[in-house]
Amino acid sequence: MKEISELVQKYRDLDLHQVKDYDLFNNISIVHHSSIIEGSTLTQTDSELLITEGITPKGKPLEHSLMVKDHYEALLFTLALAGKGGELKVTDVQEINAKVNKSTGSIINTALGSVDVSKGEFRKSNVKAGDHYFVNYDKVVPLTNTLIKELSEQMSNVQSIPEILQLSFDAHFQLVSIHPIIDGNGRTSRLLMNYIQERFKLPLAIVFSEDKADYINALKDSRKLEDIQPFYEFMFEQYRKYLDNEISKAQEIKKKEYLSKNRNRGISFIF
Repeated sequence: MKEISELVQKYRDLDLHQVKDYDLFNNISIVHHSSIIEGSTLTQTDSELLITEGITPKGKPLEHSLMVKDHYEALLFTLALAGKGGELKVTDVQEINAKVNKSTGSIINTALGSVDVSKGEFRKSNVKAGDHYFVNYDKVVPLTNTLIKELSEQMSNVQSIPEILQLSFDAHFQLVSIHPIIDGNGRTSRLLMNYIQERFKLPLAIVFSEDKADYINALKDSRKLEDIQPFYEFMFEQYRKYLDNEISKAQEIKKKEYLSKNRNRGISFIF
């Protein structure tokens, strides 16, 4: 845990948020990887062109472009909400989900009535993924209320970087395990994780799309064992990977700038 705190400080010392468009492209990267996990076929470049220039990729489903665009707007909303502070509410989570599903959500008819997915309404039916059944629909509201209440209380008590990160990973795991809404639960859970990280001004975690299988296995293992430790271990490793990548890229840029500057001064190096 000491290592993760040192990496965060090293990242902060680079002051990357002062670099032009760093936050923009970092946010696009978060959205890109999260959307790929949920089935988007857009590449990183596709996502960048869509968000920065409004250009949709040719030959790819319109739904995937809508998914990325809505996810990006949901991320901006989440970060702005975190910046305001205040008590986290269940309706905030529903609004995040509504933004995730704004253009792709539809009205689902169930035996207990209709549910408008585009409005972040809680499910009124049972759902499963593979061979896993999520909590019964009648437990969704009380479990979500309890989760958000506990998260709000815990956010007032955590102090260290590892504690804050662990709380954000816990929020991610618990919400996606409740699966309160018919669609967009994974994206919403990852945004809730980012919400907590932003509240404490920590770098925002990314679940890398290339690690999707390990991500799913970590979720499954934690549910099967009724122990969140496998998920914690996976997420801390993802966080280290993100920080290492960003630090390495920044150091490489600084190295190139330094060499270029000294080359222009006519300084040569003999190794």
